[in-house]
Amino acid sequence: MLDLPDLPGHDEPGSTPRRPWPLKFRDALRGWKFGIRGHSSFFVHFFFAALVLAAAVALRCSVEQWGLLLLCIGVVLTAELFNSAIKTLHRGFDDLTKERTWQALDIAAGAVLMASVTAALIGLLIFGAQVVELLDAL
Repeated sequence: MLDLPDLPGHDEPGSTPRRPWPLKFRDALRGWKFGIRGHSSFFVHFFFAALVLAAAVALRCSVEQWGLLLLCIGVVLTAELFNSAIKTLHRGFDDLTKERTWQALDIAAGAVLMASVTAALIGLLIFGAQVVELLDAL
């Protein structure tokens, strides 16, 4: 049997008490608010997400297509939240630490770009196929 170290939060004397789920969800929702407010990139992503959802309704996408589109939207917004978190951390660093870690900001931005380009390509494939079907039906 492995002898694992005692972890905090297991009701031991001197340990941090476990946080109830409602508090965890409250903190997560507050994180969404912090991530979304004040970050202009979110406005752009939400705008395009709304366009995608409107196009999916108009083109009567299948359940599978809806799933892919929602997954793409979720991945892009998640990448943007991580990017916002890294930016927030970076702002709190001293100048020397900022100089040594600025590449992390570029990498996080690159992750958002990768997610966005991939989502756009998937959207083009889905909507392109839907448009071709509509034109064939005419």
